[in-house]
Amino acid sequence: MTISVFALVFFISNSCSKAEESIVDCAFETANSKIHNSTDATNPKLMNYSIEYTGSGTLQNVTWTFGDGSTGTGAVVTHTYAAAGTYEAVATVTVKKDGSECGTTKKRTVTVN
Repeated sequence: MTISVFALVFFISNSCSKAEESIVDCAFETANSKIHNSTDATNPKLMNYSIEYTGSGTLQNVTWTFGDGSTGTGAVVTHTYAAAGTYEAVATVTVKKDGSECGTTKKRTVTVN
């Protein structure tokens, strides 16, 4: 009897409903995004940022904080820093797959001359 109850509890706790599977799949999709950056050739304080998404869901939204108090939105953005220094740019990426939306945060430390 004890073994039967244990087996039933184990099966129920490890079973995924369709909605749970969708959320898990969606969460996995966020791993398919990468942050890129490059410095503008003519202005060393101008940084170009982008998110590359290679998953099978849909990239819904990208919001940025640039580490100097400024923010931006979009998969591709540019930002001009007022002063030289080291900053942490953070992209919050939202992906939609199978009716579920999942988010992840990607970070990049940049040095501006």
